[in-house]
Amino acid sequence: MSKALTDILFDDDDPTVLDPFAIFEDWFAQARQSEPSDPHAMALASVDDTGMPDVRMVLLNVRDARGFCFFTNFGSAKGVELLAHPKAAMVMHWKSLRRQIRVRGPVEVVTPAEADAYFASRPKGSQIASAASRQSRPLASRAQMSAEVADLTKQIGEAAMVRPEHWSGFRLVPQEIEFWKDGEFRLHDRVRFSRTATDAPWSHQRLYP
Repeated sequence: MSKALTDILFDDDDPTVLDPFAIFEDWFAQARQSEPSDPHAMALASVDDTGMPDVRMVLLNVRDARGFCFFTNFGSAKGVELLAHPKAAMVMHWKSLRRQIRVRGPVEVVTPAEADAYFASRPKGSQIASAASRQSRPLASRAQMSAEVADLTKQIGEAAMVRPEHWSGFRLVPQEIEFWKDGEFRLHDRVRFSRTATDAPWSHQRLYP
């Protein structure tokens, strides 16, 4: 299955209509087998009010045919930037496979139910850290943060942790998905899928490396 999908993707003479989400799942499954750490890590790019780009590593936590979801503090730099300018780009690079996938498109806030479901799946320590952290804002010392986390942990005790209002998720809805595979002498394979709207059909084009 994996070899066939990749062979079809880079075969100029094969007329098979491909679904980029299916190819993504195929490559991601291979990455989970070969990548030693965090195969779901991705670089996420956004822009601030001046148009200055910003990029950081985040985790791809949820994905389906609608798009790719990650979760964060809405008061963080990326939260503020994406709420103000709801477009983003991401790249996942798997060195073990010598492959990468790039995605661009608009972003949308996930539903409260989706945010609740993912929050509930996290370890309680991570839930408490998400509630205690004023992400991206100045911090006087590590000791201050540790004390705040310890205080909140004591307050919560054995009770279930409720998702804080400032913590939710974004879905990147792709309008472009590009697949890149390393080639000898830098003659890499690149195929870009694109669509004019989220409900429009995909088209794809081979690109020079």
